[in-house]
Amino acid sequence: MPYKMPPKAIADLVDAPQTPVISLDPTHHNMLMMHRSGLPSIQEISRPELRLAGLRIDPENNGPSRMSFYNGLTFKRLADGQERAVVGLPGGPCIGQAHWSPDGKHIAFTVTHHHGIFLWVASVDDGVARPLADVQVNGVLGAPFMWMPGSLGLLVRTVCADRGKPPEAPRVPDGPVIQENAGVTAPSRTHQDLLKNAHDEALFIFYGQTQTALVGLDGSVQKLGPAGLICRAESSPDGYYVLVESIHKPFSYLVPFYRFPTRVEIWNANGQVVRTLADLPLSEAVPIAFDAVPAGPRAYGWRADAEATVTWVTAQDGGDPAVDVPIRDIVYALDAPFHGEGIPVMQLSLRYAGRTWGKSDLALVSERWWKTRRVRTYRIFPDDLSVAPQVMFDRSWEDRYSDPGVPLLERNESNRRVLQISADGRFLFFAGEGASPDGDRPFLDRYDIETGKTERLLHSEAPFYEHPVVLLDTDSLEVITSREAVNEPANYFVRNLKLGTMKQVTHFPHPTPQLKEVHKELIRYPRKDGVQLTATLYLPPGYKVEDGPLPLVMWAYPREFKSADAAGQVKDSPFRFVRVSPQSALPFLLCGYAVLDGPTMPIVGEGEDEANDTYLAQLTNSAQAAVDEVVRRGVANAKRIVVGGHSYGGFMTANLLAHSHLFCCGIARSGAYNRTLTPFGFQAEERTLWQAPEVYAAMSPFMHVPKIKAPILLIHGEADNNSGTFPMQSERFYNALKGHGAVCRLVMLPHESHGYQARESVMHMWWEMVMWLDKYATGEVK
Repeated sequence: MPYKMPPKAIADLVDAPQTPVISLDPTHHNMLMMHRSGLPSIQEISRPELRLAGLRIDPENNGPSRMSFYNGLTFKRLADGQERAVVGLPGGPCIGQAHWSPDGKHIAFTVTHHHGIFLWVASVDDGVARPLADVQVNGVLGAPFMWMPGSLGLLVRTVCADRGKPPEAPRVPDGPVIQENAGVTAPSRTHQDLLKNAHDEALFIFYGQTQTALVGLDGSVQKLGPAGLICRAESSPDGYYVLVESIHKPFSYLVPFYRFPTRVEIWNANGQVVRTLADLPLSEAVPIAFDAVPAGPRAYGWRADAEATVTWVTAQDGGDPAVDVPIRDIVYALDAPFHGEGIPVMQLSLRYAGRTWGKSDLALVSERWWKTRRVRTYRIFPDDLSVAPQVMFDRSWEDRYSDPGVPLLERNESNRRVLQISADGRFLFFAGEGASPDGDRPFLDRYDIETGKTERLLHSEAPFYEHPVVLLDTDSLEVITSREAVNEPANYFVRNLKLGTMKQVTHFPHPTPQLKEVHKELIRYPRKDGVQLTATLYLPPGYKVEDGPLPLVMWAYPREFKSADAAGQVKDSPFRFVRVSPQSALPFLLCGYAVLDGPTMPIVGEGEDEANDTYLAQLTNSAQAAVDEVVRRGVANAKRIVVGGHSYGGFMTANLLAHSHLFCCGIARSGAYNRTLTPFGFQAEERTLWQAPEVYAAMSPFMHVPKIKAPILLIHGEADNNSGTFPMQSERFYNALKGHGAVCRLVMLPHESHGYQARESVMHMWWEMVMWLDKYATGEVK
């Protein structure tokens, strides 16, 4: 069947222009607006692709395949709003992420061609873009460049110019592919795109091989150190050293590249090895538990507020959360010239969860534990380790109402992100979503470092959803915010919180004015076990309750919780802009359907209970409560309610059709339906198939196919690379449904991955879904 187009109203939504992405320069004088392209064509998505070691590589340009690009750049001056479009770009540019120089005078970005990826720069003064040097960057193993301190050049990972032609696959094999295990326990979740044979290994080396170089703004190129499978190259804040992580053999056919053996070194500015910090072995035997980590050191990085201090973390339990030890992780630091052993900075009783540097007497370190959902954040004194760490926050990360937010950061002289601290050194600043029983109300707080008390500087007020983006000045309390309302798209404002003034900076128009009159409402209702549920109810433009009940699409995604109270907290905001993604269910509004978006489907396992032991009962009870509520409100016809979802939401859809009679039909996209094909865990399930066979069987709709009586539409990308959602999941589920006489349809989208990208694919997806609902929800085939 050729690709089809949905009704024009939906096609127009899919093609609606996207609002530019914003980036502020480090000096807070200029804003960069990055203009986004529309959906790529199926021709672009069909380009050659190699699937190696968990990566997807475009062999023609030596970068990641399936990238999204910008097609234009504009500088905007904050002081007066003057705009200058960047000129000198090639026609139809495919622009990668742009990064500001530390002095805010230039941006550097990549431009992707079919034959390679190249580095460009543009000057704020004249807005002229130019290619920086005649080098092809290598984007296979990560971000290909970073600015050096001083803003005079960049550290770049380039394609090796003398590598020759790619290795050809042997026509005749040398022998069988053999894997062997010497009794080591090595469970692994269902990774995709792994290496399969010696030719795959040769291709991975060919495309991953990288030469690091220093590229000056004058176009000069200085090679740095030997070439290798360099997955990271990061200069020290003072610019005199480079932290380098390189992959080497033996490779694995069981895990992705980031589990391969890795050598961690410090090079000097001439590319000579100053210190080998570690040579980490292949990590195939990491337990599948969520707090499991590889044994040995990990998480290497530079201390952002020091000239050249490398830090890392080492597990004290072998990386296995099942081992009972008082200390789980230790954070270490080592100063230049990197002699001797690292100095212990902090011991953690839970698993390390991140560090944020500020200054000599202030840094933040966090730890967390999955089983209890506990997270703690400490203040430490990096230059005086005799001072004990001080607990700042100790809470459950599921409790959104108590979330203190995240600390605001700023760039220091070395272009490193550090804690934003008031000029007198007394305050930190935190921003958060501000979850509350009335919905999310973003905030900006000033946190007194010595007393631990907070002062709320900004709190979003109805009818707007406004969140802080950048604090421009800690004394005048001038802040850039993003402000939106149900019918007003997000735009940026400069607020002076002391003076109470506000100036609009951007004036982005409504991208989908045809949805301006949509009714949006955040609703609450109880589940029969007392858990409070929430959802966002959308009604079509011009609809009134007296018009009678509508067919309704319920689009959801279940989540696991350890606390019923946390599961019942309100999510989302009634004042957010009605932003339509082609992957969402909202375009159904223009076909006369009501949409219940994101009805919470919490699966709660309090204390020692495992949430999935009662998955089906909790799932069906949540769905029943949602159906009862929309019917009670008079907006939904009980016989014309559709359930749908993507990924784990597709899995949910199949289960609800198997274990309830609430829905007239269903749409399941890119789901997994047979849990025996994900035997080492899935989603939040840590037990294996052999530890909990009854749970895997009960939760697999594949095992309950004879119960599915309502029509079900299955859509899946033929090239799905998401863990667990192999395309065969939908293919075999469809075969089972067909074998039992179910009303079903399977749509496999060529070249598409877990999320669908090509314009033709997205349009056809909508044609399929509208056709399915017109036939089985309204009985009106069009």
